[in-house]
Amino acid sequence: MSGDTLHPGGRGGGAQPDSRIRAGERYEAGRSRHGLGAGAWVGGAGGCHLPRYRDAVTGPAQRPLLFLDVDGPLIPFGGEPQDTPTFAADPASAGADAHPLLARLNPEHGPRLAALPCEVVWATTWMADANECVAPRIGLPELPVVSWPEPSDTDDEDERLGLHWKTRALIARAAGRPFAWVDDEITGTDRIWVAAHHRGHALLHRVDPRRGLTDADYLELDSWLRQLS
Repeated sequence: MSGDTLHPGGRGGGAQPDSRIRAGERYEAGRSRHGLGAGAWVGGAGGCHLPRYRDAVTGPAQRPLLFLDVDGPLIPFGGEPQDTPTFAADPASAGADAHPLLARLNPEHGPRLAALPCEVVWATTWMADANECVAPRIGLPELPVVSWPEPSDTDDEDERLGLHWKTRALIARAAGRPFAWVDDEITGTDRIWVAAHHRGHALLHRVDPRRGLTDADYLELDSWLRQLS
């Protein structure tokens, strides 16, 4: 078992059988990685305290969405420990019982995410815990959270196809709005499926989990989002 073990939650609640990483984002042991590409344009059819969030931006329904994973993009894992920097947290935002892997959260991510012309939405098995324990450490307000559906009969089919278990839910949540999805497990199968089933623009941007979000990732996201305006 990896030492990168953090968050026990999973889709539908309760602990899941896969604890390879479990920094909030390893849902099941059968999910394998395919491909190393980053972004691709798809056009076509406890101890954490946080103020309540109110979106002050006029007309948020008109803004593109950014579905954001936590583990990999914000909490790097899989690299050598000596190559993974850690950051001291503001005592006001770090509980005494905070997991040590939260120290991998770079506080610079908060302002950079807030500067993107989009509505950021947590798309992680951290779910509401992302607002309690991640957002305060990087200076973000409380954000909307994708609620994952319960397991269904389509799960086995999706696994055979290699479709990520989040993909259908994100298409449903977007409901035709343009969106970017930032995750470390996106594959070509997800891009093909989104192109066939989402009627708006979409960018599926894969992040190297060993490095997390980098300057190059932010540049690509910002450029793509501004093309929509």
